[in-house]
Amino acid sequence: MPPASTPSTDRLVRPEIAALDGYVPGEQPQSGKWIKLNTNENPYPPSPAVARALAATATGRTLAKYPDPMATAFRRRAAEVLGVDPDWIICGNGSDDLLTILVRTFVGEGECLRMPYPSYILYRTLAGIQGASCDEVHYRPDWSLGDDFASARDDLRLAIVANPNSPSGTLLPPARVAELAARLPCAVVVDEAYGDFADTNCLGLVKDNPRVIVTRSFSKSYALAGLRFGFAVAQPALIEQMLKVKDSYNCDALSIAAATAAIDDQAWLADNRAKIVATRTRLIEAMRALGFNAHESQANFVWCTHAERPHRPIYEALKAQGILIRFMNYAGWGDGLRITVGTDDEIDAFLAVMKTV
Repeated sequence: MPPASTPSTDRLVRPEIAALDGYVPGEQPQSGKWIKLNTNENPYPPSPAVARALAATATGRTLAKYPDPMATAFRRRAAEVLGVDPDWIICGNGSDDLLTILVRTFVGEGECLRMPYPSYILYRTLAGIQGASCDEVHYRPDWSLGDDFASARDDLRLAIVANPNSPSGTLLPPARVAELAARLPCAVVVDEAYGDFADTNCLGLVKDNPRVIVTRSFSKSYALAGLRFGFAVAQPALIEQMLKVKDSYNCDALSIAAATAAIDDQAWLADNRAKIVATRTRLIEAMRALGFNAHESQANFVWCTHAERPHRPIYEALKAQGILIRFMNYAGWGDGLRITVGTDDEIDAFLAVMKTV
């Protein structure tokens, strides 16, 4: 008897998933020697307090038990640093986990998520997973957002703004975000994954508007990309609903201990931020001297375009010499190069090769 025919993969999964273009992260080579300036990782080791916290947590029977599902120790310390109550904070396995929780909480099948464009494409992917549409409102040429971002739409359930934005590194002033949030009829997420590198932030808007949520990551400013921890700040009524959606134990004991130690060391954060901002300024000036349009950045990377040179060959020539940056191409907008701020030595090496490229 012949075996039963096997259905195609597309017939086994939901149509929305089969039609989806999955999110593509930056290159993470597993061997060889590279200068990595492509995924916005912090080039410096984390606070020494993190290693001590990890060692203490790994002793005894701590790892044999489930972690605190609410990450209470972190929420208490973060609340002191941020000037909010602990019940205004929810923790996640990186800020991407929190974005997933937010989309699942607010956006249903057939409904709509709004985002600026170009920006973090994961927002579009999360909408597609929900069977929702993604309304992409283009930035203006100066990377500002027009009033059309707050236009009415009956099926609009969530708006997300990366601030500072990726890939541009530009920042919408909190007053402008407040204007747009006041006009939008839905929950508004301000994704501040790079917020610690900026001159200002939108945490104050959470207190003023019960529909505003701010997300933060420990991957960038706290140098903990390999550990996966993030948090969101919102008024307790929204946090209560988000808690229904998150996994029971979405943060492990090691990440909770490390993040608590990291946010407790604000002196380390201030010193690390100062180093990266200084190198960022030098990188911008050097790229402009090479003929690039290098945008003023409020993040730990710089977005560069060149009026006369194609961008992909530059990316490929650098990769051939062991230097990774990010070539990014946005349909209907154009392409460019996103360069992570590395150490001074890494940036010196990068610039030396750029002069030959």
